[in-house]
Amino acid sequence: MQIKECIILAGGLGTRLRSEVPGLPKCMAPVAGKPFLHWVIEYLLSQKVSVFIFSTGYMHENIEEYISAEYPHLNAKFSVEDRPLGTGGALKLALKLCTDANVLAVNGDTLFETDDRKLLYYHIEKQAACTLALKPMKYFDRYGSVQTDDAGTIISFSEKKYIKEGLVNGGVYLLNRLAFEQTDLPEIFSFEKDYLEKYNGAQKMIGVEDDGYFIDIGIPEDFNKANEEFKNR
Repeated sequence: MQIKECIILAGGLGTRLRSEVPGLPKCMAPVAGKPFLHWVIEYLLSQKVSVFIFSTGYMHENIEEYISAEYPHLNAKFSVEDRPLGTGGALKLALKLCTDANVLAVNGDTLFETDDRKLLYYHIEKQAACTLALKPMKYFDRYGSVQTDDAGTIISFSEKKYIKEGLVNGGVYLLNRLAFEQTDLPEIFSFEKDYLEKYNGAQKMIGVEDDGYFIDIGIPEDFNKANEEFKNR
C-alpha cells in the first residue's frame, strides 16, 4: 500500500509573515536558504509520493516558476483559485485533478514528518472518510485539540485554549475522495470548521497519533525557529 497523490495547500498569503518575507506566498518563505515548499516536497518524495497537486492562488506564478525550474521532472499539477475559496474550497477544487481513491492533503506552510504508510493502513482498516495525523503536544495554546476514543475514532474538536497536554491537528489529512465529494458543501468553505467539525459523526473520521518532527512557519517566531533548525538539513 502506498499513497501516490498529494495536494499541497499553497495559497496562503502569509499575512503574519509580511514583516519577515514581504511579497511572497507563505510557502515560498526562505528557510535555510530554500523556499519552505522545498522542504515539504523533499519530505513527501521520501515518503514515495509521486503525484503532486499544488493548490495555489496568491502569486501562483511564483510557485509555478519555482517548480518548473527546480523540479522539472516532478509529476506536478496546479489547481489555481481565481478568488479565495477557503481551505475547504481549495481542496474541493484540487480534488478534481486527482484520480486515486485516497488522497493525502498537507499544508504548504507546515512540515509534519508523519509515517504515511501507517496513516494509510489505519485509514483503510477503519474504512475512514478522513484520517488525521495528530501531534502530541504539551503546554500549548496556539492550536485547537482533538479528542479520540480508544479505537482512534475522533470524538470532538476543541477550540484554541491553553492545554497542559493533548493532541493537535497536524494539518496532514488522508481523504477518501468519493466520501468527501458526496458531501453537500458550498464552493467557499473552511475544511476544518465546515467539513471536519460539521461532518464528524456523519462520516467516519479517525486520528493517528504521530510524534514526528513538526513545524508551522505561520508566525515569525516559528519561521525564525525553522531557519535555525533547518540549517543542517
